[in-house]
Amino acid sequence: MNRISPVGKDNQAQRRRAIFVWAAHNPAIFPFLLIVITSFVVGLINPDFWQLTTLFDVLRASVVTGLFALGVLLILAAGGLDVSFTAIAALVMYSVTLLVVEFFPDLGIVSIFLAGAVGGAALGGVNGFLVHSLQAPALIVTIGTQYALRGFLLTFIGTQLFMNIPDSMTAFGKSNLVSVTSKNGLSVDLPAYFLLLVVAALATAAILRYTIFGRAIYAVGGNPDIAARLGYRIVWIRVLVFAYAGLLAGLAGITHVMANRLANPFDLVGSELAVIAAVILGGARITGGSGNVVGTMLGVLLITLINNVLILVGIPSEWQTAILGGFILIGGMFFSLLDRFKTD
Repeated sequence: MNRISPVGKDNQAQRRRAIFVWAAHNPAIFPFLLIVITSFVVGLINPDFWQLTTLFDVLRASVVTGLFALGVLLILAAGGLDVSFTAIAALVMYSVTLLVVEFFPDLGIVSIFLAGAVGGAALGGVNGFLVHSLQAPALIVTIGTQYALRGFLLTFIGTQLFMNIPDSMTAFGKSNLVSVTSKNGLSVDLPAYFLLLVVAALATAAILRYTIFGRAIYAVGGNPDIAARLGYRIVWIRVLVFAYAGLLAGLAGITHVMANRLANPFDLVGSELAVIAAVILGGARITGGSGNVVGTMLGVLLITLINNVLILVGIPSEWQTAILGGFILIGGMFFSLLDRFKTD
C-alpha cells in the first residue's frame, strides 16, 4: 500500500495554497468558470446554443449593463455604493431625446452622445459632492438622489413614450459591425454601438492601471484616512469617481434609446441590483479597494448569459433569478475563502 509521507502532504498543502493565493489575486477566474460551466450545460441540453448568433445576442444585450457596471466598479473600488445610476440614465436619455426632438431635430449623433455624457457627469458629480459633504454612506445618499431624480423626471419633464426618436439616433442604432444568419434562417447583427462598451472598458482599465487617479481610487477605497495622509484630495477623488460613473450612465441611457428605438421614462427601473451583482461576481469587494475591468466584464457576460440563454433549455425567468442568486451566494463564499488564504 502506498502511503503519503508528511513531506508529500506538506507539498500538496503548499500547492493547494498556491492555487488559492493565485485565484485570490485573479478573481476573474470565478465568473470565467461559471460562464464555461453554464455554457457547457446549456449547450449539452440544446446544441443550438453553439452558434455565433448566440454570442452576438449576448454581446448586444450586455452593452447597457456593461456601461453601468464600469461606473459601479470605480465607485465600489473607491469604497462607495451607488444605486442612482439608472435614474441618471433615465433622466438624461429622456431629457436629451425631448430636447433634440423639439428643438434640434438635425443634431448629429456625436453631439447627442456628448450631451448625454455631460448631463450624466454633472448629475454624478453632484452625487459625489453630497457623499463627501454630508459624510453619509454613499448608499443612503444615492437612494435619496435616485428618488429625487425619478420624481423630477416624471413630475417636470414627462411621462409619455417617444416612439419617434431623432433620425441620427435611429440611424446609428441600426448600424451594424457584422451580420450572421442562424441555422433556422434568422439574421442576427452585432451593432456598432457595441464599440462604445469596448472603448469605455479600455478607458476604464487604463484609468485604473496607469494613472495616479486610478491609484488614488484604490487607496481611498482601502483606507480613506491613510489616503488623506498620503496627500490625496478625498473630495475630488469622490466627485470625479461619481462623475465618471454618471458619464457612463448618461451614455448608457442614450444607447438604450437607440437600441430600442424609443424613449420611455419608466425604463431601466429595477436593474440596479443585477448590475451591482455583476461587478461583485467579477471580484470587486463591497468594502472597497479592489476590482478590475476584466472581472467586471466577465460578470456582466455571466449575468447576460443567465438572463438570455437559459430560456433555450426551458428554464423559466423565475428560476433564472434563483440561479443568479445562487451564483451570488457561491461567489460570496468563494471570495471570502480566497481572502482568508490571501491574508494568512
